[in-house]
Amino acid sequence: MVSFTFLIAVAALAAVIVVVAVAIVFWRANQIDMTGSGEEKPDWVRSTPPPQTLAATRAQQKNFQMFNHQKDERLASPFAEQIEDVLQALLKEHPELNHYHVDLGTAPDGGLEIWVNKEKYRNIDDLPDDDLREIFRDAIEIWETHTRENLQ
Repeated sequence: MVSFTFLIAVAALAAVIVVVAVAIVFWRANQIDMTGSGEEKPDWVRSTPPPQTLAATRAQQKNFQMFNHQKDERLASPFAEQIEDVLQALLKEHPELNHYHVDLGTAPDGGLEIWVNKEKYRNIDDLPDDDLREIFRDAIEIWETHTRENLQ
């Protein structure tokens, strides 16, 4: 039969292990200084979003947020939201495409979902209009160029 003292010792040891594990998690979480200068931050934190994302955020009269989910939009990763902001800015320059409502989302598998007039596409080549495909590719190129320049 196991003694009461032995059970107390095992419970105390388990409690110490849990406390140490939690302390390690908090210590590791503080390894990245999000407020310091650029070099100690991960690349994704150091980059500034494209001007179109900043303009869209200002137009909504909100403070800047890296991730801004609208209730009428599909949930998308921050980079997809930034590409969507660039795309929306380009679409405003092309009134002939204003009958397209475009929204980007993130699929359950992590891939990109492109929603055009409530129809889902998984590939730019499948979009219903040549001009829309071209503007979408332009938006991605603008975003990639901006991101590359900010990471150098």
